Amino acid sequence: MNGLLAAYLGHRVEAARAVDGDFAAELCARMSAFTLAGGKGLRSVLAWWGWLAGGGTAAGPVAGSALRACSAVEVLQSFALAHDDVMDAAPLRRGSPSFHAVYTRQHRERGLRGDARRYGESLAILVGDLAMVWADDLLHESLADLPTGAAAHAVWRDMRTEVIAGQFLDLGAQADGDRSEDRAVRIDQLKTATYTVERPLHMGAVMAGADEATVTALRAYGTDVGVAFQLRNDLMDAYGAPDHTGKRTGEDLREGKNTLLLACGVRRAEEAGDRSAQRALARVGRSSAPEDAEEAARVLDRVGAREEVSRRCRLLAERGLGRIRRLDLHPAVSEGLRRFAETAART
Repeated sequence: MNGLLAAYLGHRVEAARAVDGDFAAELCARMSAFTLAGGKGLRSVLAWWGWLAGGGTAAGPVAGSALRACSAVEVLQSFALAHDDVMDAAPLRRGSPSFHAVYTRQHRERGLRGDARRYGESLAILVGDLAMVWADDLLHESLADLPTGAAAHAVWRDMRTEVIAGQFLDLGAQADGDRSEDRAVRIDQLKTATYTVERPLHMGAVMAGADEATVTALRAYGTDVGVAFQLRNDLMDAYGAPDHTGKRTGEDLREGKNTLLLACGVRRAEEAGDRSAQRALARVGRSSAPEDAEEAARVLDRVGAREEVSRRCRLLAERGLGRIRRLDLHPAVSEGLRRFAETAART
């Protein structure tokens, strides 16, 4: 799959050179390299598993079109990450400087005019815009060869809208200081579960012409395991090592994101009447000091929120596996979905 994507992106970068050489080098080639270095290609793999689970063939021209369509999700991911890092003011992504950090540094090093930070963020937004456009192009070109193209595009359309809605709710929760557990879970469902797991599986299955029972089971698995996957990410953000997560520890706490981890901690501190814990957690979102984020992480562990979220990860992963137990899946797909659920539960 990565070879197909590399060929497509290489072609688009070469075509961009005819538009403008600097544009091709500074934006297109950089976005292409970032996308291809994205790791395991989780979303495209899940989409491919959805294709196989829905009865799609593993080889041949039709399978090739399906593979290309699945790989479009990886380009869409570059759009989401480029914009997300700007909104979160995140200096790192995958262990390296984020797009806006790179462009901001270049502005300063070259002695360019204007505000360096605004320049960096503006170019990062353009990178994200470009990724969205190329992802759409790749999907449409791939689906043109499939009789199920219209149905698959409908899933793609919903997925794009949902991830932006999730980001909208996330920003709103940061701004108004909401600490609702229900809202935190809803954000997890839209920003991660649907976009990372449910919709890729759904799109792949629909491309293959899967029956309704298969689609329903895969989507239910995707919702449960996708939320578990995000909860695990929340725990890793608060307690993981930067060399493993690829970003600074405690970013969500510094930004004041309403994660389920934080919402559970606030509830448990209130239930226990733990005033010191309440004061520490009340500073989340109001202080960007690393020591306050570190203290909040310790408090969340002490009041039992860390263990509660870990337990919820395990329960969601187990329930998700139960959703697909009755499906007659290809052994490789069954094993892959099982291992992914186990990873989501491993906190």
